[in-house]
Formats: sequence, C-alpha cells, structure tokens
Amino acid sequence: MKFKGLFYFIEVFEYSSIPLTFASMSLILLSIKGISYSQTQNGAYALVLNEVGGDRTIPIVIGAFEAQAIAIAMEKEITPPRPLTHDLFKNFADCFHIQLKKVLIHKLVDGVFYSSIVCERDGIEEAIDARTSDAIALALRFAAPIFTYKNILDKAGVHLNPTQSLGDDVTADDILTPITEFEEEEEMQANESIYTHYSISELYESLDLAITEEDYEKAARIRDEISNREDQNLHQA
Repeated sequence: MKFKGLFYFIEVFEYSSIPLTFASMSLILLSIKGISYSQTQNGAYALVLNEVGGDRTIPIVIGAFEAQAIAIAMEKEITPPRPLTHDLFKNFADCFHIQLKKVLIHKLVDGVFYSSIVCERDGIEEAIDARTSDAIALALRFAAPIFTYKNILDKAGVHLNPTQSLGDDVTADDILTPITEFEEEEEMQANESIYTHYSISELYESLDLAITEEDYEKAARIRDEISNREDQNLHQA
C-alpha cells in the first residue's frame, strides 16, 4: 500500500495498476480537439484527441453520459448545482492533497483504449486503471496532461487536414438532458464491424472519405478494422 490513512482504497486498484515506466518510453502529448455527434450511431459521440505539434487525431467513441461529463469540464462557465461523479473525485482528492499528475492511454486492444491516471501524494506516485473517458474527464478537472505511446498513435491516429474543422461541435448545453439509456464505451466499440468484408484497399479509401466528411466516429471504426486486419496478418506471418 503506497498511501497512508484513508488512502487504503488505492490498494484495491493495485492489481490493475501498470508499472511506472512512462519516462523510459516514447510518449506523445495529446490535446482535446472536441466532441462531435456520431453520424451513424444514435446516442453516441466521438471524442477527438489531437496530437500536439502534429496533424494526427485519435477518435474515441463514447456514450452520452461520458460526453456530458467531458463537455461540462470543457465549458468552464457551466457549474452543475450538485457535484457530478468526477467533480466529487476532484473535491475528495483536493481535500486529502492528492494530485492527478497525468493521464496515459497505454493500450489499444480490439478497438478499446485502456488508460491509467497517475496520482501523487507526499511524493509517492501510483498508476490507477481507468476507462479512457473517465480519465479524460478527470484530466480536464485537474488540468493534467494527456499522453499516449507513439506506437498507439501510429496504430490508431488518423491524419486531419489542418484546415478541416471538427464538424458538428457539441457543447454541454447540447447534452445536458436527462440520460435514461446509454451504452458503455467498451460495448459500443466492441460491436461487430460492418467492414468485415471490405478489402484493405477499400478500408483505406473509406477511411479517407470518412475523414474528409468529418465523420470521426465512422473513421474510428474503420481504423479499428484496419488495425485488427494488420494484427491478424502479423500473427499469421
């Protein structure tokens, strides 16, 4: 157990923590480009992360609840009447002098991104497993940087023309409505791909078209199918 006193709860997460070896690996800083509506899946959104100093983006499909938590944090002037879950986490951490140092998107498997939040107290750091959408919602509240590994960006990043906009940008007002149904991020991304029967060349053509049309949710699904094909070919080689 790394933290003392009330911080015994960290011990519960230690089984899923990743080694703190970030400094020895190539990290890429990401910024949040924005959130756009899904053009193919009702109730879903595309969170678009941008490579700082580069032209690649990472689209991540998230649900309405996650989009709301992120959008509220992005729009500083909106304050919920009662703290949301991520706000409660921030208030708790502040009370007990826990800092969120950074967020790391450290793994991509079958189209699902895995992340960790790196917390620090009294000079001791601990990496805690978190859903990517939750980690980013917390990063915004703590003003913490978001990183990923170069190999993940190489695999999942899509090139965006600097003159292109995000499309139909989403604000907190657009999604501040009662949420009765939403799918978990992993469940949406794990749905069977409709591109299974496409050839590799057709997939790349469809990816270019999706980016041109600014349909980032569609681009993310095509990118995942391409990654799966390349992994399969690598294993068969």
